[in-house]
Amino acid sequence: MKLTPDNKLKKLIVVGDRVLIKPAKQSERTESGLYLPPGVQEKEKIQSGYVIKVGPGYPLPLPADEDDIWKGRDEQVKYLPLQAQEGDLAIFLQKGAIEVMYEGEKYFIVPQSSILMLEREEDL
Repeated sequence: MKLTPDNKLKKLIVVGDRVLIKPAKQSERTESGLYLPPGVQEKEKIQSGYVIKVGPGYPLPLPADEDDIWKGRDEQVKYLPLQAQEGDLAIFLQKGAIEVMYEGEKYFIVPQSSILMLEREEDL
């Protein structure tokens, strides 16, 4: 299968409480006027970008009933979902982010704990 801009990210699976973010251009400003000047970004190590993919969230522990020992482990792991959603603009700490290159483009893998703020176009 040939990779195209439409399907190249389908192969990527984001794990746990992490988010895949495509960095925004330094001069980009959102429709609502959110703008981080370059000086703030350099000094505070703050970055902005758009959420491309979201992991399943924080795994929740399975209940430890005594009867479960004899039943087996047919249950799927359950997750507490993340606040970040695909398409959100995220303001995050660069310190917690890991920069990766995929298909010639730069992305950040960011744990939700490093995200400071999200901007969503629709109502929250």
